[in-house]
Amino acid sequence: MSTSHSAVQLPADWRDFYALTKPRVISLVVFTGLCGLLAAPGAIHPVIAFTAILCIALGAGGAAALNQWWEADIDAGMRRTADRPLPAGRMDRTSARDFGVGLSVAAVLLMGVAVNWLAAVILAISVIYYAVVYTIWLKPRTPQNIVIGGGAGAFPPLIGWVAVTGDITLMPVLLFAIIFFWTPPHFWALALFVRSDYAKVGIPMMPVVAGEASTRKQIFAYCLFLLPLSLAPWFIGGTGLVYAVCAGLLSLVFLLLSVPVMLRRSTGDDDKMRPEKRLFAYSVIYLFAIFAALVADRWISVQGLLP
Repeated sequence: MSTSHSAVQLPADWRDFYALTKPRVISLVVFTGLCGLLAAPGAIHPVIAFTAILCIALGAGGAAALNQWWEADIDAGMRRTADRPLPAGRMDRTSARDFGVGLSVAAVLLMGVAVNWLAAVILAISVIYYAVVYTIWLKPRTPQNIVIGGGAGAFPPLIGWVAVTGDITLMPVLLFAIIFFWTPPHFWALALFVRSDYAKVGIPMMPVVAGEASTRKQIFAYCLFLLPLSLAPWFIGGTGLVYAVCAGLLSLVFLLLSVPVMLRRSTGDDDKMRPEKRLFAYSVIYLFAIFAALVADRWISVQGLLP
């Protein structure tokens, strides 16, 4: 990590601290965590449930702040991230680091005291995984950064489930696996149309190191594997038919959208990358929808609306 930084305008605005938490990313993290909590068997007091989701949000926000603290110079070199608080000079690095550490520690301690310590330990692991394993170790060193680092974003439904049950079973592990294997095609679709940014700052993303053709094939392979994996919760009897139908259809569309991405080649600087952008946009909808289907299936089962 370089120690160079832009001239800083102090004090930082509250909106800059909010931006450090990557709120758009957190919305997906919180949603999948909430779905894991709602789909889990058993009951949890609403106040405890709210506290668990708050802790997931705080932990994810803290990890995001630490990610931006470490990558400030990298962010400054990329058009997509140059206006973040640190590279834009609206905040000093020490404040960002302390903010990230403070949020993360508070989230883990509150989760342990108010919910249960197993959920707190998993939350701590998720923060360390993203802030250290992915950000510091994997991202600048290997094109497999997203593949291995995908675990960081896969913890929330597992944490939500454990907040209710207090233990780990196969079902929440499968929810973890769905997000883990969803992450590479989701992120590589983005990396294809911001490839030049990553190349400029020396980050070995798959399209930069292995090339577009290899990346496109791997996107298709992951989408193909995701189809049976998304149905695994139903195969083990953890969900009903509502989830199975929704997951199957959503995953099939994901796979079909990956086909033109796999087959095409970019045609130069004026290429609009429409298939790649369409796949990236759908990937976000996909994750929201499949976890919403999980909760809907659980609610229908509890209400006894289907035999």
